[in-house]
Amino acid sequence: MKPFVAIPLSVCCIALAALAALPARAQAVLNPPPQNVLTLSAQATVEVPQDLLILTLGITRDGSDASAVQSQLRQVLDAGLAEARKAVKPGQVEVRTGQFSLSPRYTSKGGISGWMGMAELVIEGRDMTAISHLAGRVQGMTVSRVNFALSREARDKVEGDAAGQAITRFRARADAYAKQFGFGGWGIREISVNHGDAPMHAPAPVYRARAMSVAPSDEAQPIEPGKTQVVVTVNGSIQMSAR
Repeated sequence: MKPFVAIPLSVCCIALAALAALPARAQAVLNPPPQNVLTLSAQATVEVPQDLLILTLGITRDGSDASAVQSQLRQVLDAGLAEARKAVKPGQVEVRTGQFSLSPRYTSKGGISGWMGMAELVIEGRDMTAISHLAGRVQGMTVSRVNFALSREARDKVEGDAAGQAITRFRARADAYAKQFGFGGWGIREISVNHGDAPMHAPAPVYRARAMSVAPSDEAQPIEPGKTQVVVTVNGSIQMSAR
């Protein structure tokens, strides 16, 4: 029987560390760090008129009884919805409810002295003339906010145009940089395409609600949409090669 030989703990630790490092070293040999990699980006901007109007009508009520205030708001909102639904055209004139809130009004001693409530009706779509006329016909509610945006159809078309321009610029920069660094060709390693908007003008003004006794009218509200810039950015890295 051979005598037992004790191996120092430090030697065991070194051996285990060497074994653990083997896969990492093999991986480094099989996949060496990338070389001749260039990171760059390109951007394209397309200016387009805003073709979507979002018009918000509002009503406020206050009183000593919460149920009564809520009922008054609901009556006016239901009547406004009934009138607005007559003009609905998919994609051109759409109607939905907005905020509906009821909150207490407090005295200086912390007690409740009454209730304040507000309700909103939102009309949106691409037919701005029809929407502005409809806003004047809704009785008991007045314009509280006017916003403009870009419709999905217009956005899809413009984003496609801007993306094509940005990709073309990315490829042109990759060609130029590869040649300047002395390489004959390149290939894409990774790429990302990002979209965004850049408003060109200040937001539309906010119209404060006027007296609720204003009679309904078919007169159109003054509406003037602005423009927005659709921005597409292409980010990525390329692998430069001899050819």
